[in-house]
Amino acid sequence: MFIIMFVLDNPEKLSEVLDAWEKVGVIGVTILESTGLQRLKRTHVPMRFLPGVYEEQENHLTLITLVQDEALITACLQAAESIVGDLDNPDTGIFTAWPATHMKGIGSRAGS
Repeated sequence: MFIIMFVLDNPEKLSEVLDAWEKVGVIGVTILESTGLQRLKRTHVPMRFLPGVYEEQENHLTLITLVQDEALITACLQAAESIVGDLDNPDTGIFTAWPATHMKGIGSRAGS
């Protein structure tokens, strides 16, 4: 088993990415709203009392899923890049995967 984490820069592409991942065999995905340090630094206004300052900053979505093998990692990466473009380009996202050594509570819910 492996964990995939994909930080999607453009939240408007979420449905497309999820559909593409489902087509390649991903069963479930956890989606978290997130932001990065560089983005926070770009939009930081040092007056915390201003209403709406932090709500208006652009955020990412971080997708986390479990998959069975490296072939599915590659399929997810290719699917994501087919939607957002080459992840080596700016403002697309970050994709990473690593072995999951300890798991409990997932039963048969992990991706094929």
